[in-house]
Amino acid sequence: MPQNVIQHDMLPVLTDLDVLVVGGGSAGCCAAVAAAEQGRAAGLRVGLIERYGFLGGCSTQTLDTFYGFYTPGDAPKKIVGGVPDRVVDQLDFSGDILLRPNTYGAGTGITYNPERLKLVWDRLLEDAGVKVWLHASVVEAQLQNDETAGWVVLSTKSGFSRIRAARFIDTSGDADLCHLLGCPYERAGELDPAQTLTTTFRMSNVDLEAYERAGGKKMLAEKMETAVNSGAHMLPRKAGSAHRMVHTGCIATVAVRVAELDPNDFEQLGDAEREGRRQAFVYEAFFRDRVPGYEDAKIIGLSHAIGVRESRRVYGQYRLTREDCMEARQFDDAVLLCGAPIEDHRSNADGEAETVWEYVKDNQAYGVPYRTLVPQGVENVWVAGRCFSATHDAHASCRSMAQTMSMGQAVGIAAAISHQSDTSAGQISIPQLQNALGDLGAVLELPQAPDSSAATAWKRSTQEESSP
Repeated sequence: MPQNVIQHDMLPVLTDLDVLVVGGGSAGCCAAVAAAEQGRAAGLRVGLIERYGFLGGCSTQTLDTFYGFYTPGDAPKKIVGGVPDRVVDQLDFSGDILLRPNTYGAGTGITYNPERLKLVWDRLLEDAGVKVWLHASVVEAQLQNDETAGWVVLSTKSGFSRIRAARFIDTSGDADLCHLLGCPYERAGELDPAQTLTTTFRMSNVDLEAYERAGGKKMLAEKMETAVNSGAHMLPRKAGSAHRMVHTGCIATVAVRVAELDPNDFEQLGDAEREGRRQAFVYEAFFRDRVPGYEDAKIIGLSHAIGVRESRRVYGQYRLTREDCMEARQFDDAVLLCGAPIEDHRSNADGEAETVWEYVKDNQAYGVPYRTLVPQGVENVWVAGRCFSATHDAHASCRSMAQTMSMGQAVGIAAAISHQSDTSAGQISIPQLQNALGDLGAVLELPQAPDSSAATAWKRSTQEESSP
């Protein structure tokens, strides 16, 4: 157990809560909304802490496309619902989404305006009655056995303070809360090479019609490989995506590759941020020089923070495995579905960038057990998002935002049920949890019929791109 270095007993108590969510990414936002709504009649007090000045995590900092709502293939089935649907519906209402298929088979993507999404997250949490603290980081945590189950220490512009809570949900992405509580976890790179980091960037003034006339994505891949092989542009990888945004004449990329730096080491993370920015402008020069339609294009934005695919992965009561994913296994305690392939961004034996794709059999979907969201060694803590309990390969399949949102709503409901029934995370009624998820609109069984809107998107071959 890490030693406490702050005199916590002397710190002011900001508030007492029933459920505290640590991390306001897509998983955390859905967890907070689901917990508040599940416990509304009982007056459940739910709060959320976020270190940045806006909510959404990677959904608003780094990316602009939700993957995982649909199974791959030319007959896609919708396998995610509930709170994630509300997010998409609000974006659709304001005209801020488009559907696009995926070249490598990760399934239909829902591309959105990330700036609008920041507002959507704000409204969802406000409507649910969740208390949100922005610009707040958890620096210490402890569980105890008196009238409250534990507390966290916050570092803010106002100094240090404490929040006491009965239940905790770790949706920090890096398992920060579980780390502070001494829960066991695996660091990315310990057993398998860690996935690479990516700074995404956006470009404006792109002539997409000229780009498509010149050959589109196939042409881009050829020009990337030629540029690298000839030495004309020192790109970090020979492949990458540049897809149209919701905004006219704009594209977003997943091309930058930063490897062999630990995102849990703040100095190495800083090095990664600088290297990601450098590479982004190497790509800008390449696009302007070599790609038709990009002659007058310029970078108009970089990701707010470098995109981290994996860091810490908590050891839960069960670990999702490669075989679980590839064989489309089902579980009695499943709380969400995933049909995404293993998508592993890594270096090969020669140190060159490669992305390995392996697919779930027969375009099926596997169940994700509730036990993967319950960390070992604690009774009133849940974990959701990319730090959930999975092996490297399984994580590379189940890290899409549709799945992290689904994990969030599952643990949010679970925390509310746990509080109301005075049971631990591992002892709640699974049928009660699954019924509540069904009432919310979550999908726990693979539909028989394809989704017509996604199937239509698959036919738009000119929009096909790889997923991040």
